Amino acid sequence: MLGTYYRFLGVMVAPVPTSLRDQQHPMIRDLADRIEATWQQYLDLSPYRLPEDLGYIEGRLEGEKLTIENRCYQTPQFRKLHLELARVGANLDILHCVMFPRPEYGLPMFGCDLVGGRGQISAAIIDLSPVAEVLPDRYVTALDQLPAQAFAEERDLPGWGTIFSPYCRFIRPASPAEETAFVQLIADYLALHCQQAIATPAQPDQKAGIMAGQRHYCEQQQKNDKTRRVLEKAFGEAWAERYMTTVLFDLPEA
Repeated sequence: MLGTYYRFLGVMVAPVPTSLRDQQHPMIRDLADRIEATWQQYLDLSPYRLPEDLGYIEGRLEGEKLTIENRCYQTPQFRKLHLELARVGANLDILHCVMFPRPEYGLPMFGCDLVGGRGQISAAIIDLSPVAEVLPDRYVTALDQLPAQAFAEERDLPGWGTIFSPYCRFIRPASPAEETAFVQLIADYLALHCQQAIATPAQPDQKAGIMAGQRHYCEQQQKNDKTRRVLEKAFGEAWAERYMTTVLFDLPEA
């Protein structure tokens, strides 16, 4: 969604070590655990294969170690569940998650990001973004029933963020209590989404419209110029394009 990247100096593929989350900010560690536990609770997971050189990446950022770990799954309802964790030295931690429905399921796009540094989360966002003009009525009803949450600092969405729903929340947590509350909010959105997904029948006759909505979502996300510019500066245009369109926001096949 709002993935943040910095200048990488050198990159190599390495064996996947103990999960990166064990070294990250507690809010990121807690959320990563909640996401995978919720997926396992509600969904029938199977592996999703990324290109071997893009699953786990190590590099250097201005003398500090950079690590990126991508975990991906698929289910009968979702063509790809993507959880990305990244860490630069001890100063930057990132969590990025998007769930890509299969084109025959008219489901919103679940996405969330956490970005933190020096012991503090500076950005936290969650949304269920519609692939049609509005969210399905059943989602609106369920979201309206969630407990109201107030946070001290709401942040402005980027200019390309027209894809987000009225239920998008983008904040800077002001305290450990707000961090805990926002993790719970994301978990509530996620559980709701999984429940709705497994109760939703396939709609093969709606596939063209659903694919068009997903393509629009991915194309808007790829307009995150900050991410693209830095990736291009670090690895070149071809590598940046490949990572943006293969790992972060790949388009559904025709």
